[in-house]
Amino acid sequence: MPKDAHHQAAEHHENAAKAHRTAAQHHEKGDHKTGREHSKQAHEHSTRAHEHSTQAHKKSEEKTRSAA
Repeated sequence: MPKDAHHQAAEHHENAAKAHRTAAQHHEKGDHKTGREHSKQAHEHSTRAHEHSTQAHKKSEEKTRSAA
């Protein structure tokens, strides 16, 4: 399970980075409405990445404790 959660976290981090870059491009062009939409998407992906990462680390800690 931790590998799956880490993999999902990595995918969300990648998607967040893409959305941040796209948002920046739109803001530079003066298209602030679209830039804000991409910023919101980036935030959603970042939040999901954090959730998956937290889940993965909790599972890893549980495995470590049970093995001790």
